[in-house]
Amino acid sequence: MAGRSKQWLLIGAGAIFGSLSTAALLKILSRKVGKQQIERHSTDFLMHNGMNGKENPAGEGRTGCQDIHNGLLGFDLEDEVVCEQLTRNIQFFGIEFQQKVSQSYVVVIGLGGVGSHAAGMLLRSGVGRLLLVDFDQVSLSSLNRHAVANRDDVGTPKAICLQKHFAAIFPECIVEARVQLYDPSSEEEILSGHPDFVLDCIDNIDTKVALLAACVRRGLKVLSAMGAGARADPTRIRVADLRESTNDPLSRAVRYRLRKDHGIEGGIPVVFSLEKPKVKLLPFKSVSGEEENPSDYQIVPGFRVRIIPVLGTIPAIFGQVMASYVVTQLSGLYVQTEPVVNLDIDHYRILHNRLLEHEEIIYGSATQVMVDVEEVMYVVKELWHGRSARDQSKDVGRKMWRSVNELMLVRWDKSKPATISNLILLKLNEVDAHESTTIDHIKGEEPEFYSMVTSVLNRTAMDFGL
Repeated sequence: MAGRSKQWLLIGAGAIFGSLSTAALLKILSRKVGKQQIERHSTDFLMHNGMNGKENPAGEGRTGCQDIHNGLLGFDLEDEVVCEQLTRNIQFFGIEFQQKVSQSYVVVIGLGGVGSHAAGMLLRSGVGRLLLVDFDQVSLSSLNRHAVANRDDVGTPKAICLQKHFAAIFPECIVEARVQLYDPSSEEEILSGHPDFVLDCIDNIDTKVALLAACVRRGLKVLSAMGAGARADPTRIRVADLRESTNDPLSRAVRYRLRKDHGIEGGIPVVFSLEKPKVKLLPFKSVSGEEENPSDYQIVPGFRVRIIPVLGTIPAIFGQVMASYVVTQLSGLYVQTEPVVNLDIDHYRILHNRLLEHEEIIYGSATQVMVDVEEVMYVVKELWHGRSARDQSKDVGRKMWRSVNELMLVRWDKSKPATISNLILLKLNEVDAHESTTIDHIKGEEPEFYSMVTSVLNRTAMDFGL
């Protein structure tokens, strides 16, 4: 009798579970159908206004188009399924900042190993609208690094492949796919619409330079990926200004072309690796084994056909880094990227000893030095980026002070001990002037400098829980 009761109980529980699952599935499907209807109405609206997805050159109908996109962007974060899918992001950012991400429009150009991972994580982070651009198709050899492609996708345009898979991951995001080569002739079509961010994941120098120059000219925020091939060490990947990238032939070529052809010296954030390439381009050989001219096999003039050996993990990490940088920027969350400072532990010891000596000369004793070598490293590298507090412009570029021979740590406020929250880095020829003045004088005469230093030093309270 007890066994029969247990059977009926299991059957009843299974029926209830099945009903709940069916209800949840119907809810998701109904929302998906609703989204498709909204997109169809949006397309009809654009066609009706004679725009066909492009801005009307005469400006007619532009307000209506923008209104439609404003209505589509920023899905309902209070929706039960959407909220649950983004719950970890909402917990991290807070609902207000996540809403900024969900109202954002991002363009990703180049959808290979780097771009596919960047786009995929932007989608999973709840970006409201994505434009995916690439002229190329998925190949078997690209499956070692592509974010979502499988063997069934081989031969499919990369943009269409991502769009298809993305619809199954987060259908609320508006994903537009363009099987198209970016070049100056397509600039207006691709970059119009006021994107909040552009991701450059192109590996061709001519196209890359054209895109970056266009973004600078249009005042668009852009993040560019440098060379991810032929590298193996994920710990050396950095985000910095283009002028600070080293050991990267692609960065060097892009810097030269931007300066020579467009007069652009820097100011473009890039993801790059400090690691020197492990291997070189493979020779281009025919089936018979004889070397041939790679240009004879180019589908698109100027694009490489020689093979760059790629460890699939590195471009994937490049893409993840790009997505993380962009999402935090879109949300308004301030993240201090690790500076590119070429100092080792011996350099920090020198700076620590120099601080002790300076304290003895100025104050007669070093007893109020409350930092060790490890904390000096934090102050120099994390707070002051290896350069003088009076030289903290983001446009310093390669003039960054890397030699400890010209640097010294001193107290900001002479009335307080030399702690991590009261030390600034100065050049030697700036120290005497600082020691001869007061905080109140700096506050009155140099309010911007005073505010900047105070803001930087206040970071220690958050980093160390002071």
